[in-house]
Amino acid sequence: MSQQLSVQHLLGIKELNKEDIELIFNTADNFKDVINRPIKKVPSLRDITVANIFFENSTRTRLSFELAEKRLSADVVNFSASGSSVSKGETLIDTVNNILAMKVDMVVMRHPKPGAAVFLAKHIKANVVNAGDGTHEHPTQALLDAFSIREKLGTVEGKKIVIVGDILHSRVALSNIFCLKKLGAEVMVCGPATLIPRYIGEIGVKVEHNLIKALEWCDVANMLRIQLERQDIKYFPSLREYSMMYGLNKEILDNLPKEIVVMHPGPINRGVEITSDVADSKQSIILDQVENGVAIRMAVLYLLAQTRGF
Repeated sequence: MSQQLSVQHLLGIKELNKEDIELIFNTADNFKDVINRPIKKVPSLRDITVANIFFENSTRTRLSFELAEKRLSADVVNFSASGSSVSKGETLIDTVNNILAMKVDMVVMRHPKPGAAVFLAKHIKANVVNAGDGTHEHPTQALLDAFSIREKLGTVEGKKIVIVGDILHSRVALSNIFCLKKLGAEVMVCGPATLIPRYIGEIGVKVEHNLIKALEWCDVANMLRIQLERQDIKYFPSLREYSMMYGLNKEILDNLPKEIVVMHPGPINRGVEITSDVADSKQSIILDQVENGVAIRMAVLYLLAQTRGF
């Protein structure tokens, strides 16, 4: 098996092949052993400087990347665009050039505009990791989700995964679909018709508007957060009505003919897309996803560094 990624940047799952994904998973397996040891650090990225540039608010993803970088002994520079020169009119390229002038080797970036990470990778020499670009892709989330399914069920191939909720505004949904399909899973999306993109059938995904039918079909349900901050118009009457139609509660879960695995990329709107007793149940692997996020991001950073010959 190849020991090097076929790409120099992680811009989206679309650019990865199946061998890349499996290499990331196998590397993450090793790093998961590391983060469960008493001494959780390895010197793999010593003398490498990583800049975390977040043009959008994020707590969990930023902390997960920062922890991954520190576990690998990298030097970390954090840059938050709110309260920075960006709000004074500085362009993306100016910001990045200033950071690169500080001799940064790798950039982890979240940006509200789709394609921002691709634009950046074309203009700078550092490796770029896309930590989410608008409603486009969020590759490390998709990798950690698929890795968590593999860990729980032994394999992703042949498994039936339903992604429930706001598919239209979700970069997590798109990256997950690409990743799961490459690994041989069957994928369905479920939600109100107003939140399902028209093109979705063209990428080989089933569509179901009835939550119970979708849950009876699947092995794994990935419950997405309703992204009210990205919705410029009303896509459904109210959160209460959405929750009644598409919220997962313990009664629904217990009445299914089989036991399914429940996931959520976080942050959870408890009581909207899932109730607390579902989020905290033994069928939920939400906390495993959080732990696996650090291992996956360690693997991605480590493997991208190898492409530079550090």
